Amino acid sequence: MREPVIQEEATGCGIASVANILGKTYSEMKTIANAMGIYAEDKSLWSDTQYVRKLLSNAGVETLAHEVPFESWSGLPDLALLSIKHHQEEGKNFWHWVVFKRVGGQEVVLDSASYLPSNIRTDFDAMQPKWFIEIKLNSTYSQHWDSDRSTP
Repeated sequence: MREPVIQEEATGCGIASVANILGKTYSEMKTIANAMGIYAEDKSLWSDTQYVRKLLSNAGVETLAHEVPFESWSGLPDLALLSIKHHQEEGKNFWHWVVFKRVGGQEVVLDSASYLPSNIRTDFDAMQPKWFIEIKLNSTYSQHWDSDRSTP
């Protein structure tokens, strides 16, 4: 498995998560996002789902139209964006984006936070997701994920 993309800005988790899904570097994804008017400095990137949906849609990747409440790790689809670290600032909800991936029955979370000792996480009890967005890959990106099938 290739190393997860690490966010280069404190608020760049959405950009990094999409980069992890699309197989791009952080700088490549940031350039695409900026060209679309999406900037890591904008707190809306981690308080509104439309930005990650727009980035994925631009690449031809389909997301379910709604967020699904998290119930269990086993209940997640094979690929999903997860919202963790929920908190409120001035009455507005914020979270940290991570990518859940299941390959060959093994589950991992790709977490772009730069302070982690490992960005491939299996400490599921520590994450406490609130909801998720299922990701449906097209054939181009399915090949990217299929190349990782031997080791999650």
